[in-house]
Amino acid sequence: MENGAAKCDSRERKPTPPLTVRSVLDALMENLDQSDRRPVVPLGHGDPSSFPCFRTSPAAEDAIVEALRSAKLNCYAPSLGLDAARRSIAGHLSRDLPYKLSADDVFLTAGANHAIDILITALAQHGANILLPKPGYPTYEACAAFRHLEVRYFDLLPEKGWEVDLDGVKVLANDKTVAMVIINPGNPCGSVFTLEHMKKITETAKTLGLLLIADEVYAHLAYGSNPFVPMAVFGSITPILTLGSLSKRWIVPGWRLGWIVTTDPNGILQKSKVVETLQSYIKITADPATFVQGAVPHILEKTTEDFFLKIRNMLREAANICYDKLKEIPCVTCPHRPEGAMSTIVKLDLSLLEDINDDLDFCVKLAKEESVIVLPGSAMGLKNWLRVTFSVEPSLLEDGLLRVKTFYLRHAKKK
Repeated sequence: MENGAAKCDSRERKPTPPLTVRSVLDALMENLDQSDRRPVVPLGHGDPSSFPCFRTSPAAEDAIVEALRSAKLNCYAPSLGLDAARRSIAGHLSRDLPYKLSADDVFLTAGANHAIDILITALAQHGANILLPKPGYPTYEACAAFRHLEVRYFDLLPEKGWEVDLDGVKVLANDKTVAMVIINPGNPCGSVFTLEHMKKITETAKTLGLLLIADEVYAHLAYGSNPFVPMAVFGSITPILTLGSLSKRWIVPGWRLGWIVTTDPNGILQKSKVVETLQSYIKITADPATFVQGAVPHILEKTTEDFFLKIRNMLREAANICYDKLKEIPCVTCPHRPEGAMSTIVKLDLSLLEDINDDLDFCVKLAKEESVIVLPGSAMGLKNWLRVTFSVEPSLLEDGLLRVKTFYLRHAKKK
């Protein structure tokens, strides 16, 4: 009996999932030197909410308090989300589109990671593959591994501002490719695509018969030369599934409210039953908290442009500090000044360092010696690169990057 059980376990054992941001950051935190009395500098993940300068809008706080005190939102919500919240999100997103979305186009999720899991599950099928950017956000890969969905990586080109290598996409795609993921503004690159490049992406997707997943968690957090434009403006070219959330733009990742939005003027998603599959799976997964859903209309309607402008200006200042200070560290190279989102990615030159084996070793030793956390690029598909998140209080950011420079000087190869 025991042998039979062992054989059964062996046959059913799932493959070890790829690394995720959380798993890597948790491991790095375990390497901190507890005797170091300096504050830990968290340059590894995009959660600025613990810093007073990045506090969310008063309108958002008031909306949550009002929703709780109403005593009307302590119940279960409908499986697809409160209709008022879905209508509100549809109207909010429609402002940037050439056509109007409806509540039926919006599905609420418990944050963006939950939205990724839903999309991957709904699209997975035997023998299928999905195209992911390299570098990219590793949760897609982790979810695909659990769903036995093959992952194929297309390159983002640093010499072209991290644009998509569309020629590479054409080589990778086949009749088993279910979707292509585009992250804009870019995580981890800090890039913002031009309108022209986005149109080329959608035209390529149409030619190849691909569904586009537009990850726009950092929507409107653009502060460089390129304005943010939602991929859904090209929904008439190819169907778009947009993924978004309150987390980044409103600085509230702990509120766990995200969405999946279908933009499909030609009805392709309905005909292919993608919408039906999404609805079916969402009905058996966890819902976002009802009171947060109830607060959404107030949050979207009452948050002023002054708040968004303040956040963009703070991120621009932080991005400039990060880029300028990184240039003072010889062992890293930042291809471009960040223009969006909350992070940038830098190439690590190991030839200038002693006793550092790779990017993970760099990050482990940096955490231990300097109490600074950065994310190794291998977690995002680029070995010997580093993702540096700059959405922290400016003086702490400068202190953290100075510690990275000190770390370099300590490990610099002797001439």
